[in-house]
Amino acid sequence: MCRFLAYLGDPVYLDELVCEPRHSLVRQSLRAEEAKTVTNGDGFGLGWYGDRPQPGIYREVMPAWSDENLLALCANVRSPLFFAHVRAATGGGITRLNCHPFQHGPWMFMHNGQIGGFSQLRRIMEMRLPDHLYERRRGATDSELLFLLILQAMEAGRSAPDATQQVLQETHAMMRALQIQQPLRFAAALADGQQIWAFRFSSDDRPPTLYRRAHGRGWVVASEPLDGDDSAWTPLAPNEVLHLRPEQLSVSQLA
Repeated sequence: MCRFLAYLGDPVYLDELVCEPRHSLVRQSLRAEEAKTVTNGDGFGLGWYGDRPQPGIYREVMPAWSDENLLALCANVRSPLFFAHVRAATGGGITRLNCHPFQHGPWMFMHNGQIGGFSQLRRIMEMRLPDHLYERRRGATDSELLFLLILQAMEAGRSAPDATQQVLQETHAMMRALQIQQPLRFAAALADGQQIWAFRFSSDDRPPTLYRRAHGRGWVVASEPLDGDDSAWTPLAPNEVLHLRPEQLSVSQLA
């Protein structure tokens, strides 16, 4: 399983959360504490918003702990909304195109989890995409495909939470129809440059971990607490949707 974090609030340098904490994401890439896979060394990625509507993206296949460019970039980029992700590949191969976060227009997405039996579902799911979104598919992961399907549902008029719920329900229904026994697991973050939605879902009773915490005049969402004060971090409940806007937090449930 992968590890990630998302931040929204007053602008901060990325290294304040990605590199410096006692249990930073860089450290989690080498030794995660709440993941099935301890080492998340199959690449990493950063995505951040600045003065333009589209986010900047930096992705690499090297392990996060060994890339000096990551440290230099995080020490010099300041942003009010950013994502960071370290990958433990569950499929699709170790390539830059399969690293998170994924981006389309102003939207950015990252995911921890998997679609059980994805090789049986991949062709069916890809056929659901309209041409203009299928052409945006660059890698081979289930995560990128889920993102594009969510974008399709939003283009049809659904809100971000409703679009995500629709895609999860449809995907799980296809898995049941094919009698796939492996679970659908989904901890994810989606942003449009102004707000973040974070999701924690699983078709079984083992959803990937996800926590939230206030950070100065902002909020952090992370797969694992970043510091030694675990009591300050609130876990998202299963099927919970967290919506972050500047100085505003709300929680709802997936149906």
